Amino acid sequence: MSTPGVLTFTQQAWEQVLAKVKRAVVYLDAACAESLHWGCGSSRLLEAVGNSACYLREFEPAAVGGGAEQPKAVFVLSCLLKGRTVETLRDIICRSHFQYCVVVTAVNHAVHLTANHVPPAAAAELEGQQPVFEQLEEKLCEWMGNMNYTAEVLHVPLLLACAAPHLALTPAFASLFPLLPQDVHILNRARSDKRRLGNLAEVDATTLTPELLLTIRCLVSGLSSLCEHLGVREECFAVGSLSRIIAADLANFAPAKNRRKTATGRASVVFVDRTLDLTGAVGHHGDNLVEKILSVLPQLPGHTNDVMVNMVELTALQAEEENQNMVAPGCLAQSNDPAAKALWEALLNTKHKEAVMEVRRHLVEAASRENLPIKMSMGRVTPGQLTSYIHLFKNNLKALGNHCGLLQLGLATVQTLKHPQTAKWDNFLAFERLLLQSIGESTMSVVLNQLLPMIKPSNQRTNDDYSPEELLVLLIYIYSVSGEFSVDKDLGEGEEKVKKALARVFCEESELSPLLQKITGCDSSINLTFHKSRRAVDELFTSLRDIAGARNLMKQFKSVYVPGNHTHQASYKPLLKQVVEEIFNPERPDPVDIEHMSSGLTDLLKTGFSMFMKVSRPHPSDHPLLILFVVGGVTVSEAKMIKDLVPSLKPGTQSPPYLLGVQPLPWQNLTSLTERITAPAQPWETSSPSAAEGNLPQKNSPVSGKQRGTSRRQAREAQRSMWTREVSSLPRALDDRGVTRQTLGC
Repeated sequence: MSTPGVLTFTQQAWEQVLAKVKRAVVYLDAACAESLHWGCGSSRLLEAVGNSACYLREFEPAAVGGGAEQPKAVFVLSCLLKGRTVETLRDIICRSHFQYCVVVTAVNHAVHLTANHVPPAAAAELEGQQPVFEQLEEKLCEWMGNMNYTAEVLHVPLLLACAAPHLALTPAFASLFPLLPQDVHILNRARSDKRRLGNLAEVDATTLTPELLLTIRCLVSGLSSLCEHLGVREECFAVGSLSRIIAADLANFAPAKNRRKTATGRASVVFVDRTLDLTGAVGHHGDNLVEKILSVLPQLPGHTNDVMVNMVELTALQAEEENQNMVAPGCLAQSNDPAAKALWEALLNTKHKEAVMEVRRHLVEAASRENLPIKMSMGRVTPGQLTSYIHLFKNNLKALGNHCGLLQLGLATVQTLKHPQTAKWDNFLAFERLLLQSIGESTMSVVLNQLLPMIKPSNQRTNDDYSPEELLVLLIYIYSVSGEFSVDKDLGEGEEKVKKALARVFCEESELSPLLQKITGCDSSINLTFHKSRRAVDELFTSLRDIAGARNLMKQFKSVYVPGNHTHQASYKPLLKQVVEEIFNPERPDPVDIEHMSSGLTDLLKTGFSMFMKVSRPHPSDHPLLILFVVGGVTVSEAKMIKDLVPSLKPGTQSPPYLLGVQPLPWQNLTSLTERITAPAQPWETSSPSAAEGNLPQKNSPVSGKQRGTSRRQAREAQRSMWTREVSSLPRALDDRGVTRQTLGC
């Protein structure tokens, strides 16, 4: 039996789903599709379905229903069964001919009770029962048109998309992002009759919106299931304001109490806010091929962590632009190809040069096994050389099928090396290094003046110049790495010059990119006036000031900038590296900024006694397993850094820590992060309950089985007068993917 890990957690969860899908039409939402994509692959699902026809469909309101010859449907969903999700279920089922429906949700029943405003005490009394799921089963039968048809609703923890054995992501929470200082003002507007919040340190669970709290609870539910699979009792720690709230919710998650009593292992779960160090997210210091692949190749539609690989070169088609969409794209995830999977993990864990050589080695070995006429050449690996090896497989259908996964990774490498944006990577890196030296020697206004000549309108830019989106990335880098700085007249003048130049550039763009549309609120350059552009830039700089002050509340991790001296140049020290070094510090000092979250009275007493007696406080290094969760995303370079760092700090470590993140591996095309930071604030949304919801029975109400006859329906109707709690619906602002950044008003 495999050792429990993040990969086996995902695979075992999908095995539960695959057991239900035989001869069914399967509907998946984007997050579950991504989990499947990395966990076991769509081919495994198609095998389990067993039909010659492809019956996989996206879960959306416009999805095609099932015909008369399709009596069974399975819905695999990452979200709560509330609001829009239930409405979409109803619409699809009502226009279909289903007689058997299975609904799988990644959110457990306890969270559904919370979403339906059931008090904790009442929820505890319902332990072992699933009235919300059972009520939905009845609704499914009603929508199918016959109460004798069969319906099932079950929870399966489809939380993770596993990119590697020790690196996993949570695509269902791709919109979850830490708060910035400006969010405090928005929270205050939503609590006009209560005490005003002064800063992020005062933000706790009681001050957040119900929508965000529910998203956090859904995430916590999945993490609790992961800990159950690993067989561990977790100690929760946090670095940052939103991380503190998530860690506290996991530590006090009521359904986990019984699990923790029987757990034989122990683990430390450390949550870290991404906003404390955005330098690592937008910087180009990571010498990693995968990071470049994910940054320059187009995103795979519907995915946050994979790209499209052009496969035309393996066909008889000419590599013309009009042929690009005639062949299905390749991708990076190769969950069912051991050789390709081994290469992928090697690419994650090696530097750029070694990774390219590893791709060549795998191609040469594969060609040799297939007895293809390969011509060896030593020396530097070039895109042309790799292309010549790949073309050897082109006319050999058997060899092509045997090594399809490897060829996709090979083509991804070639297309990245040839991409013009890759050549620009070194330009970014050189300028970032120059900025690091300038920050230590000059004021912030001087640093901004260095950026000013690079802000050029579209009609003056060459391929080597920076686009508006790339300029925003550089601004985020500057403000994040600088940290807190003094505001004076020179800085005000320097910012004013940059603001005017940026506003002018935005207005002169012939076509607005999606990011600029988001920032300016205009869908066309025709509608963008200088006034609108300037207002958007002012809001952008408000966010940049927030980024610079993100570490103000830190005491130990106050800076990621290391000043230069006579022997060393100024450098950037990632916050994640500082956190890991502190965790494995052999002197084990009490953590200053790594805050422990108490899980009950016992922990509170231990923490209190430690102030007066020689009782050590809980420490993240107390347990053999470490899980790092970066709220807001993690890059490939950071994952490699931590994997390499831990053995050097703690020799003899059996395995590196699990690193979890909620965003793409790097920021896809570097705009995903920028959009989250620079999007203008939106008002808080409140929506009316959905008409698709019913009531929740009391604890002693009768519960019918999964196959419901008319008599049982009548019995249920008779009991409705006994139900005492009206269930309100989850506000519509919470959609299938969770709370969006716009809902948070950031």
